[in-house]
Amino acid sequence: MAFIHRGISFLRGGRKALLRYEGQPAGQSLVEFTLMVGIIMVLLLGVLDLGRAYFTFLAMQDAAGEGVAFAAVHPTWRTSGDKANPNNTTYRVKNSAPTGTLVDWSTATVTVTDSGATSIGSQITVTVSAPYRLLTPFVSDLVSGATLTLTARSAATITSSGP
Repeated sequence: MAFIHRGISFLRGGRKALLRYEGQPAGQSLVEFTLMVGIIMVLLLGVLDLGRAYFTFLAMQDAAGEGVAFAAVHPTWRTSGDKANPNNTTYRVKNSAPTGTLVDWSTATVTVTDSGATSIGSQITVTVSAPYRLLTPFVSDLVSGATLTLTARSAATITSSGP
């Protein structure tokens, strides 16, 4: 004959009384779940931040590629001071990437450098740098100011001295 009292069954029979545990204490599962949800959420936010950073970097890399393709044909048309918009490298870089919150082009810098000459066969490089703000709470506290600077570069050989 057995009876159960608060998860413990008492078996009575013969000369020995056996105590047997029938389950976990009432709140243990809830406490474990609560502790793990916090850790899992921070990990998921970290993965989300890495994904956003990678996607932003790819957008900047594409913009630098567009800029260097234009600069290889028009190596002296670098800024609006050299040639009016949209016929300069800086304008092409800032307007080839997707708009929105992905890259803040108002704070991004575009630098066009050459190997010392703008003649055919010389190397030209377009560098794009922009601040990237982290969203994950603990990671952003570890990084100074919760902002990283992402930099993308693209280089090409000058194929034309321009029209």
